[in-house]
Amino acid sequence: MRIFDGHNDALARLWCQGGDPVAAFARDEGHVNTPAARRGGFGGGFFALFSPQTRKRFDFSGFRGGSMPLAAAMDQGPALQSVMAEVGIIRRLHQAGALTLCTGAGQIESVMAAGGIAALLHLEGAECIDPELLVLDTLYALGLRSLGPVWSRPTIWGDGVPFGYGRDGDTGPGLTEAGRRLVARCAELGMVVDTSHLTMKGFWEIGAMGLPLVATHSNAWDLCQTTRNLTRAQLRAIGETGGMVGLNYATVFLSAEGWASGRATLDDCLRQLDALIEGAGEDHVGLGSDFDGAPLPEGLAGCGDLPALVRAMEARGYGRPLIEKLCGGNWLRLLGRVIGA
Repeated sequence: MRIFDGHNDALARLWCQGGDPVAAFARDEGHVNTPAARRGGFGGGFFALFSPQTRKRFDFSGFRGGSMPLAAAMDQGPALQSVMAEVGIIRRLHQAGALTLCTGAGQIESVMAAGGIAALLHLEGAECIDPELLVLDTLYALGLRSLGPVWSRPTIWGDGVPFGYGRDGDTGPGLTEAGRRLVARCAELGMVVDTSHLTMKGFWEIGAMGLPLVATHSNAWDLCQTTRNLTRAQLRAIGETGGMVGLNYATVFLSAEGWASGRATLDDCLRQLDALIEGAGEDHVGLGSDFDGAPLPEGLAGCGDLPALVRAMEARGYGRPLIEKLCGGNWLRLLGRVIGA
């Protein structure tokens, strides 16, 4: 089973640690790397460009419940510096043959069928983009095909949700006028627009613009009542608009216990998958691991352990056709419709 995944932060990990990214990706370290991908059948996914406040990875490892306020807004200059460095990393990995930077669904399928890693470039938080959207067009020319207007901090495009428990994502304003221009330009270019981290108001505004609602790495709010998760109404809208939701493996978004203790299991992943399928429909659910950006459940230490998740699906009674949809078929169908072949 070759798996295509909706979100990882491997590029940010490689940029933050410094040194030779090609050599680092060849080592069995972090959640996504060449040896682990071969071992686990990781065939590719959305590789995120992300701008940390400092050259240090966002770390949930010490988090145990409570709440976490929004991060401070970030200036465009520092955000652009880290994003362009991460573009440089993925281009070096592509040139070295460690992965293939893809811009179409057909290309992704071909790379995966040949046993390679197909990388779709995604921007998580658009702080690096200027109000005139010139940087957006430049990043598109460099291979960007998916964009989330915000991470969990405010931007000129809209507001993100803070990390909190006991409330839904209706935490503040939605898109600004500039944000609506950004989303409209993404639609013109044929890009996926990701609602993960966006407030509930922003989520509904993107739906009202006629785009398929996509949450690349989010879970069901009914099972874990964090601001990052989606209500039944939101999941239903994802299905109705022909969109996608990707299961986030982060322990803190899987269950109440995961939020409180940082610990979760593969059973928690399967309970979330059940809820996502019930809410959005089996044709609109995939995987959105958050590899290299989140604490993982027991038995899933990185992409090398993906066969354990597949076995858990089988034990849950999921048939082969459904597992194939969840492990990449649904993502590829969406991408074929939005970004083309």
